[in-house]
Amino acid sequence: MGAAKKPLADRGRRRFLARSGAALAVGLAAGARFIDVPSANAATGPVTGAQRWGMLVDTSKCATGCRACVQACNDEHGISGQGRPQTDAQWIRKVTLRDKASGRETSLPLMCQHCEDPPCVDVCPTGASFRRADGIVLVDKHSCIGCRYCMLACPFKARSFIHEKLTDQKPWSPRGKGTVESCNLCVHRIDEGKGRIPACAESCEREGHRAIVFGDLNNPTSSVAKAMSEQQSQELRADLGLNTGIRYQNL
Repeated sequence: MGAAKKPLADRGRRRFLARSGAALAVGLAAGARFIDVPSANAATGPVTGAQRWGMLVDTSKCATGCRACVQACNDEHGISGQGRPQTDAQWIRKVTLRDKASGRETSLPLMCQHCEDPPCVDVCPTGASFRRADGIVLVDKHSCIGCRYCMLACPFKARSFIHEKLTDQKPWSPRGKGTVESCNLCVHRIDEGKGRIPACAESCEREGHRAIVFGDLNNPTSSVAKAMSEQQSQELRADLGLNTGIRYQNL
């Protein structure tokens, strides 16, 4: 997990300029408000950096054409399409990578990569995009003003904008028209403290593929850490130095 990181001074300067430059506009925006994002809950206690949640995807086990992970995510968070692929919300999507030299094609799920240094957080003018101490990148819907800077900044195109008014929402997954959203690693399951795994990983296991392993990257005895120690894994766009929490094998 030792990817190169940007100097702390530079990262802090960019965050300060992005947020302070838009402070006046945010203060005048109708309905905009700031809230303190909870950092603890009754089940698990304070969120700390002792853990870093992440996933390992073995593409050799990811079946081409299988969309079980996508459907499970949609069901878990109440995501339904409007038949417009360019604007429909997608927290996770299946993509195919093709090697130009060999012609080899690889199918894999792509979602928010939960970066250690997330570009989406850097550019957010209100602080709505943030990274928890345990590595999960989230969006505070109360502070999001729908500027979509984070969508432009994300190199993985992992964020969606909600264009329509929503109904029949899941109580554990608040969503709202005019805000941005993305994979949250099923944070509600994690915060229950009962050892539940994200819906995508659960569905992949249920289908018998077992291509997605979830767990604590900081714990050498966790299933995900053990799998990463047994076989080399890599980041998508490792050249950006983001130290992603989602890793892939057999790309």
